[in-house]
Amino acid sequence: MTSTDPTTGHGPAGAAGPADGVVDRTAEHGHPRAVALDGPHFDDHRPPSQELLSDCVHCGFCLPTCPTYVLWGEEMDSPRGRIHLMQQVVGGEPLTPEVVGHFDACLGCMACVTACPSGVQYDRLITDTRAQVERNTTRSRSDRALREAVFALFPYPRRLRALRGPLRLHQRSGLSRLLRRTGVLQRISPQLAAMESLAPPLGRREDVPALTPARGARRGTVGMLLGCVQREFFPGVNAATARVLAAEGFDVVAPSGQGCCGALSAHNGREEEAAGFARRLVEEFERAGVEHVVVNSAGCGSAMKEYADLLADDPAWADRARAFQAKVRDVSEILAEVGPVAPRHPLQVSVAYHDACHLGHAQGVRAQPRELLRGIPGLELREINEASLCCGSAGIYNLLNPGAARELGDRKAANVVATAAELLVTANPGCLMQVRTSLERAGAALAMAHTVEVLDASIRGLPPEDLGVARGGSPQS
Repeated sequence: MTSTDPTTGHGPAGAAGPADGVVDRTAEHGHPRAVALDGPHFDDHRPPSQELLSDCVHCGFCLPTCPTYVLWGEEMDSPRGRIHLMQQVVGGEPLTPEVVGHFDACLGCMACVTACPSGVQYDRLITDTRAQVERNTTRSRSDRALREAVFALFPYPRRLRALRGPLRLHQRSGLSRLLRRTGVLQRISPQLAAMESLAPPLGRREDVPALTPARGARRGTVGMLLGCVQREFFPGVNAATARVLAAEGFDVVAPSGQGCCGALSAHNGREEEAAGFARRLVEEFERAGVEHVVVNSAGCGSAMKEYADLLADDPAWADRARAFQAKVRDVSEILAEVGPVAPRHPLQVSVAYHDACHLGHAQGVRAQPRELLRGIPGLELREINEASLCCGSAGIYNLLNPGAARELGDRKAANVVATAAELLVTANPGCLMQVRTSLERAGAALAMAHTVEVLDASIRGLPPEDLGVARGGSPQS
């Protein structure tokens, strides 16, 4: 199997280094290695569609938008290169460790979907490919252990809640600062170092009640996804979401029995696990009887808007999944749809808005957050250079591929600092953790907030200081 440019038979124009053989960059960039079985291949359950693969005309518009191609200039680490590999495996070539490494290196940011003039559904292709990889290859012992630890913890809010106490103690003890300053954990395990450094500073819990009644004239009833990481590590975002929706005339139902949406599992090839989470969540919100299901985490919203595909082969759930999917809205999406009724108080602050990939590329929600922010008197919105390039968070990518994620995070942080804004705003907990870590590494203290927290501050008439913005000095985080 070769890694030549499928359009020319040569390496990509302007690529760094040779591209005339499959390049195994796993050691160089920290990609986890897969151990090949005796000629593993795609099985018959949802292999990448030949029809969708054929949509790619290898034009190259995806190249400058792909984070891994931007970093390394390797053809097989671009969307069209990975599609070429998928075609070869569909045609009978084996899933070698090198091929799996190229699939694993993909962040799943979907910037290529936005850029593609041919409408190639790379999102569908990489989702199906990752499920095939998980079923048909055996990973190294250390990689399996890391993945199992991640998936035994992050999709379970109660387990994350149990972690809060020890994590707060760890942060307050000063050990966290010591580990980062000395780099000892980085030398022992880059993956563990990434996990430790990404943990946000933990404050007090803010639980969202089962029902937050509308204020003023009632405009409808919405369900609210509480999430996993969002619920336990960013509880203020959920509390602000409920307040803003209520202020805009919605009864907000937050079912206490809801669990994980399955986004992390779905985006990492754990298809059956994701389907199980999806069925339980659909059932929970069916009982709630809401008109819409509102999400404030980009990755979660992206996965929930794909439930119809995830459960398409299940006769008992396919129609229910389609009906549920039609109700899902990002919080900025529904607020822009209905228009504001709650008065906005001035908020004198300059804001750099970062497009979370699973909101901007996967869901196509770009204008709405900006529209809502511009509707706040006194707020100045500043755009970030290379806005469409991923920050390196990508679900758990920054834990599995810390080297590449760090490069992307540092690049994003430099572009954020260049705006000289006082506040960085985005709509995904993973992005907040990733960019915060990169800014801290660069020695740049910058206040950070979710879009809905800024709206909440304006509606309630709070000062910028309540968002962590320093007045009369440099911004603080």
